[in-house]
Amino acid sequence: MYVDLPSIAYLDAWTLQSDLVSARWEKRLHTDVILLLEHPPVFTLGRRGGSDNLIVSEEVLRAKGILVIQAERGGDITYHGPGQLVIYPIMDLTAARIGVADYVEMLEEVIIRAAGDWGIVAQRNPINRGVWVGRCKLASIGIAVRRGISFHGAALNVNLLMEPFGWIHPCGLRDIGMTSMEKELGRSVSMEHVRHSVRHHIEEIFRIELIAAKIGDLDMDAGAVEMASL
Repeated sequence: MYVDLPSIAYLDAWTLQSDLVSARWEKRLHTDVILLLEHPPVFTLGRRGGSDNLIVSEEVLRAKGILVIQAERGGDITYHGPGQLVIYPIMDLTAARIGVADYVEMLEEVIIRAAGDWGIVAQRNPINRGVWVGRCKLASIGIAVRRGISFHGAALNVNLLMEPFGWIHPCGLRDIGMTSMEKELGRSVSMEHVRHSVRHHIEEIFRIELIAAKIGDLDMDAGAVEMASL
């Protein structure tokens, strides 16, 4: 199944993912679920930390209304904001017999192929996991696995305001650039079409069929359903 959601606060999305992981583990949820959404502006820190890679003070960010949140995903510091497509697969990797390294490569391949649908030549880079166009990063990957079930995932820059990336060393890297589909093409890109492309390539790479659903259709606790029934 997949659930298309609009802009959701990072912590609300984290709660939703956590509830889905628990439901999947407890067999109340009998299928994997892919969440596709956007976040309001937020910086997140992965398991490798990243606060030392924040160039501006947290006071400056608070004045701008941008939170800095610690997350249990892999990786360092990154930025999420409107115009970035975030992909959160809640997937039982053990049942699917997919190793973590293979899973990360599959997520990268989904984005590489989706970018290719717009003629953008993207690839992996030994500097850092994710998807790159030359020495500029187009998409970040940061996952977590709990009891064999994945959450967190990937963030593809579509029509994203790029300025906030200048306030950090993205992913803990220096002397690299960040890019977006809009920047590469010199024009805005339909987010709806990008969502469709990503869904298509998830089906292709993971060899699954994605069926549209709403959060309320899933076996979730009432709090999460109320929060996410959009």
